Amino acid sequence: MINKYCYLLFLLFTLVTINSAAQQDVANMKKESELKIAMLQMISRSDTLLNMNIGDEFCRKAKSLNADIALFPEMVNIGYSGVDFKAPHAMQKWKNMGVSRNGEFVKHFQKLAKELEMAIVITYLEKTDGLPKNSASLIDRHGDLIMTYSKVHTVDAFPMESAVTPGNDFYVKELDTKIGNVKVGIMICYDREFPESARVLMLKGAELILTPNACVLDSLRLRQFQVRAWENAVVTAMTNYASHDSLFGRSCVFSAEGTEIMIADNKEGVYIATINMQDTRNTRSNTIWGNGYRRPHRYKELISPNVQEPFKRKNGFGNEFKRLER
Repeated sequence: MINKYCYLLFLLFTLVTINSAAQQDVANMKKESELKIAMLQMISRSDTLLNMNIGDEFCRKAKSLNADIALFPEMVNIGYSGVDFKAPHAMQKWKNMGVSRNGEFVKHFQKLAKELEMAIVITYLEKTDGLPKNSASLIDRHGDLIMTYSKVHTVDAFPMESAVTPGNDFYVKELDTKIGNVKVGIMICYDREFPESARVLMLKGAELILTPNACVLDSLRLRQFQVRAWENAVVTAMTNYASHDSLFGRSCVFSAEGTEIMIADNKEGVYIATINMQDTRNTRSNTIWGNGYRRPHRYKELISPNVQEPFKRKNGFGNEFKRLER
């Protein structure tokens, strides 16, 4: 009887041990698929050098929190601030606020990314031969600039955004990370309010969409961004500016299933969200959303340039908004 009892105890102990080991293996596998994204929720400041130095501090803080990717808010070199376009020489002043893609501001963060071994999405008003662009550059953990995206959906109702050159396309690149390559796309602020932006990125293979932002984030805008994740089966992450206004800040991340991973408060700081890429890929392989059951041959009207009332608009300078010229 004693031997039988000991055998049963041994068997139970063995099963518990095996189960614990299996659970530990699953936990380890999940951890090996995790990426940490840092939302660098800064206060808006109009000084480029100051923003570069503070941005450096925020990146170092992100790295100390084991971040794999650091995401800045929109046009951080000038704190998304502009000029009085009614003032003399305003347009030239505006152009002078831009920095070159190959200039010291961007190069600083390339060097920092390599030093910290952390990917960085740096944003800036990009100097061009004509009107500047509202741009974001994805720098990998080796310091290489692998993609620069310029905002396609400029908010032409406002003079400042009418005074930038819109981007031509949306891009997806493979980002080398500690867990392997991740397919990353970028959209900027107002882009996220058009379903076409995230949809094109999904169609190009994006698993993760990074979104610099600079506006109030009320409940509708947050839910809208959440739906972008759900309807496209992608992870969406957005960094906004901090402010005393409770509707600013609120940097957020949503999973490919549309679940809330993180929504920050309105205070300045570095906010970390952990995403699991294996879970993301499992979702993408089984969901009924994304590109699984679409019928693009029925969507011809979506690419028509025609506009009828009540949607005809003027730009920020009071002229007719001509989308095909933008």
